[in-house]
Order: sequence, then C-alpha cells, then structure tokens
Amino acid sequence: MITQVNVRVRPAKFSDRQKLANLIHFETYVHRHLDWINPLDWIEHQPYLVMERGKELLATLACPPDPPGISWIRIFVGASTISIDEAWQTLWLNALENLSTGAVSKVAVIPLQEWYQQLLINSGFTSNTRVVMLLWNRQELPPVRQNKDMTLRPMTLDDITTVTSLDNIAFNPLWRISKSSLEIAFRQAAVATVVDYKGILVGYQISTANQIGGHLARMAIHPEYQGSGIGYTLLHDLLLQFKRRGARQVTVNTQEGNIISLGLYKKAGFIDTREEYQVFELELVPTDC
Repeated sequence: MITQVNVRVRPAKFSDRQKLANLIHFETYVHRHLDWINPLDWIEHQPYLVMERGKELLATLACPPDPPGISWIRIFVGASTISIDEAWQTLWLNALENLSTGAVSKVAVIPLQEWYQQLLINSGFTSNTRVVMLLWNRQELPPVRQNKDMTLRPMTLDDITTVTSLDNIAFNPLWRISKSSLEIAFRQAAVATVVDYKGILVGYQISTANQIGGHLARMAIHPEYQGSGIGYTLLHDLLLQFKRRGARQVTVNTQEGNIISLGLYKKAGFIDTREEYQVFELELVPTDC
C-alpha cells in the first residue's frame, strides 16, 4: 500500500469501531453519504481504509462497491491533527489502487461541503448532474384514478427479491441499490408499499419518518407500466398516511433532469425548495491484477 513517513494505511477492522465513531462524531472535516446505512456498518467491506500514526487514528475513507460495479464514497473523515489534503490524497490513492483492480466502473459522491468538492475536483471528479429537494406541506391531493387491476398493499420482507429486480430495471446503474441495502431500508421504513398490477409487482415505495414529518426515500415503477397511475397511487397513499400521523411535511430528492418524477411530484403539490446537491463522478478503467 501507498504510505507516508510515520503513517500507515490499512483496512479497517471491527476493533476500530469505537475510534471510528469518535472520529466521525468529533472531527470537523466529515463527509457522510446520504442514505439509511450507518457508515460504521460498512466495516470489513473493502475498500474501507484507516490512516494511523502509532495508535492515533488520523483519517478514514470507505467506498465499497454496492451495487456491484458502482462505488459510492460512504465516509471520509480527517482529524484536525493532519492536513485534510494529505489525508484525502493518502487514502484516496490507496482506495483507487484497490478499486482499479476490480470490476468497478465508476466512483460517485455527493459532497455537501465546499472543502470536499475542491478535493474531488483536484482528483479528477466532475459534476454532471444535481439532486434537488422537493417539499410537500399538506397540500390537497388530486384523487387517485381507480383501476380494478391494480392492488395497493403493504410491502413484506418476501417482496424484497422482486423489488430488487424491479429497482434494477427502473434505474440506471449509478442509482441502483443492492438487495441487502433494500432490506435495510425496508426494516427502517415508516411506510413501505407496493402495487400489484394483474398479480405482477410493478411499483414500490419506501419512506422514513423524522421529527417533523416524513421522507420518500425510494420509489420505482417498472418502465413498461409507467403512465398507468401506479406512481401517483403509491405517492397519494404515503402522503395520506403521513398526514394522518400528523406530519407537517414530507420531502423527496430526485435528479434535476428526471422529468417524469418531477411531473409526478408537482401533480401531488410538491414544491422546489431550491436546495440541491451536486453529484460528482469519476470513471475508472479497471486494470488486471
């Protein structure tokens, strides 16, 4: 591995968990991926690297592929006792060495801080799209179009395999998630529903709850059934469920260029909050081991 004087880079171990938790909680330079998985839960999934000097943990970087072929940067933290540039360069070069020998085609990250954006740009990452946040404030909802062939029901754990297949069809590789991640999302959901159309599962949504309302974390409709009212049926139901619970608002994120999703959310009364996040990407050319 690439190392510097008096500094060692190695894979994270479960025994590092408490030190990593302290690093994430107390340090200033912290990037965390926006999803429902605790970054500590990726320990022992590689590459998950730590940088240390003696017994002092200086920095950490985790970007294990999930789903296969796509690597999102799940966590990057640098301690105040080291230059953040040095921490990033040291860990990123080691991670890149690991990723380049596998089947990973792209690394992606949604940085929320300007300091991290600059580090990414310096390392060759580019931003080609943005994720926008939309907000629903208990607006009146147009009625659902009735369809006798359509059945809305709660999602069950037995649906996860089918939901994963649907998700992979509905999204391009960058935005797909794995079966294991979908199962974690389902277990944390406040509202999770599916739509069966003539006995075939053709749409699903998973939403989480927070202190002031809810967040639509994931929704997908089979491309062959888009335009049949399935997406609005799912959306209408989850918004009514949150409204009955006393939620003051519901949020959702989507890509700025996803015209179909934006049209669906606009129909339900979502408004653009003007809050947006850049998605940075880096294409990789795998090399032989």
